[in-house]
Amino acid sequence: MAVNTPQNELAKRFRSLHVPGEPIVLTNVYDAATASFIASHPATKAIASASFAIAASQGIPDNDLTLSQNLATVRLIAGALTVDSLPRLPLSVDVQDGYEPVAETIKEVISLGAVGCNIEDFNNRTEQMRTLPDAVGRIELAIQTARELGVPDFVVNARTDILGHGGTVEDAIERGKAFLKAGACSVFVWGPDGRGVSTEEVEKLVAALDGRVNVKLVIKQGYLTIPELKRIGVARVSMGPELYRAAMRAFEETATRLLES
Repeated sequence: MAVNTPQNELAKRFRSLHVPGEPIVLTNVYDAATASFIASHPATKAIASASFAIAASQGIPDNDLTLSQNLATVRLIAGALTVDSLPRLPLSVDVQDGYEPVAETIKEVISLGAVGCNIEDFNNRTEQMRTLPDAVGRIELAIQTARELGVPDFVVNARTDILGHGGTVEDAIERGKAFLKAGACSVFVWGPDGRGVSTEEVEKLVAALDGRVNVKLVIKQGYLTIPELKRIGVARVSMGPELYRAAMRAFEETATRLLES
């Protein structure tokens, strides 16, 4: 395997930003305009896409977003960031459950210059949780494919939806440990119906997974804030679709005011 040095250096940089207690904060983007704005912000250290927002901007439900539809937008995002054939910041792509086959998905995102991805353990096709061996195998295949393509430090953020499908935080910890052992950089624990995980749940996850935990920020009163998540010791904070929703609320409010004036 020949290492693609420039792209793997971006992957190494992205991996190094996952520090428990000093988390990388990702303001997930969903088109070229949001990518350009976030990339230009002095606090931005990496760029990540949000599949929910990409799907919503195309008028379809998140789980109906195909790989080709997802990649069409990611291609625009990458294009807005690219300098000398690579994005100027580490780019991570939300590939949902990895699609089929996983190896081809990873090949596609790496060809666009990405150095990381999210992979979920919920099967969007069958609408069921994958078995733990199946979910682990897909993470291993993603990492193996990246290694074969010259990006051995490719960052997999392994998401588990187990809390939303009858599981407990102990089940999430079991899956998280298996995902980390398989080579994932961090474990993203998704709350039921997209809610944030509780303080107690995050504390248990951080203690059991050595802080290698990704939490979705919920921009509502009563939910954990970035300073609180730092104090607890997570390594990664994602906005997910929160900024898209905030943008749509502002769009609706402004349009309504103008149309009714």
